[in-house]
Amino acid sequence: MSSRPVTIVIAAALEALTGLAAAAGGLYSLLNAVSGRALDLTSAIPLAALGLGVGALLVFAARGLWQLRNWARTPVFLTQLFLAVVAYYMFTSQQYVYGAVLLGVAVCAAAAVLSPPTTAALFPEERER
Repeated sequence: MSSRPVTIVIAAALEALTGLAAAAGGLYSLLNAVSGRALDLTSAIPLAALGLGVGALLVFAARGLWQLRNWARTPVFLTQLFLAVVAYYMFTSQQYVYGAVLLGVAVCAAAAVLSPPTTAALFPEERER
């Protein structure tokens, strides 16, 4: 049996899904730019690079959390804060379903990464004090 608590599995999975969604958005923008369907090529290419880069970084942070690396906790939590801000703006632009999904992911992942089992698994030396 693994010493990885279910809260880490949940947080890592949600972070990886967020990263894959960002990368998919970047890939979509890149495909539109290459096929000539992009309305503004000068913004489509940087948007594609940003989406693919952010997606790769989020998947990297999810992998670090999965491997019980304590450094991964901060980027995973910050991702959820940014996701909550995006959800807020989705709500203000009357995109309630997208906002609710993003807010749900942000709350669940933040709660999982800040939970006591996650803290105990990532910082075992703190438990010994």
